[in-house]
Amino acid sequence: QVQLVESGGGLVQAGGSLRLSCVASGSIKSINTMGWYRQAPGKQRELVADIGSGGTTNYADSVKGRFTISRDTKNTVYLQMNSLKVEDTAVYYCNIIQGWPTRNYWGQGTQVTVSS
Repeated sequence: QVQLVESGGGLVQAGGSLRLSCVASGSIKSINTMGWYRQAPGKQRELVADIGSGGTTNYADSVKGRFTISRDTKNTVYLQMNSLKVEDTAVYYCNIIQGWPTRNYWGQGTQVTVSS
């Protein structure tokens, strides 16, 4: 019943911007941390950014200063990606951690391709 719907992926030129969004629906009792991960071809899945229920944010060093994660009062998390680089090309996955009982939910992923 729980579903994470991602949108905003696509093609963009290097230096451009893209905004990803993820909306959680279904029987989620509570939401603690919301975040974004990515996996590039031949690479491990890595944390891009996450945001806690209190608004505390964490970013991968590779995206600091370029990406911004945010969440609204509903079950939605956003990732604003600016100054995109070719190396940002990856499948981006939405992740939501249910507060109690603890459980991770994942989106199906959205492709972000940055061209030079």
